[in-house]
Amino acid sequence: QVQLVESGGGLVQPGGSLRLSCATSGFSFSRYLMNWYRRAPGKERELVASIIPSGLNTHYADSVKGRFTFSRDNAKNTVYLQMNSLKPEDTAVYYCNAQSGPYNYWGQGTQVTVSS
Repeated sequence: QVQLVESGGGLVQPGGSLRLSCATSGFSFSRYLMNWYRRAPGKERELVASIIPSGLNTHYADSVKGRFTFSRDNAKNTVYLQMNSLKPEDTAVYYCNAQSGPYNYWGQGTQVTVSS
């Protein structure tokens, strides 16, 4: 059974940091492109960051570039999103996603709220 379980969300003040984790099981993690998406209230889903199977290349949305760092541990089947210098506009539900060919798996999401 495929599982992607996000954790690490919460309430943080502007300028603060959070580290999201996505623990996975049930598929060949090291062969999958991993993504973080987010959906803010009233907005379209946005691709935040991607990381290739080897972990050697990442891509970030312009809105988070320089503030977020995406990494993966293929030995633990887990990805991480380090989020620094958080802004109120980063408030959203963050979703972990795994893609390989026709296969596309999603986590349940974790809420991140940036507010004073």
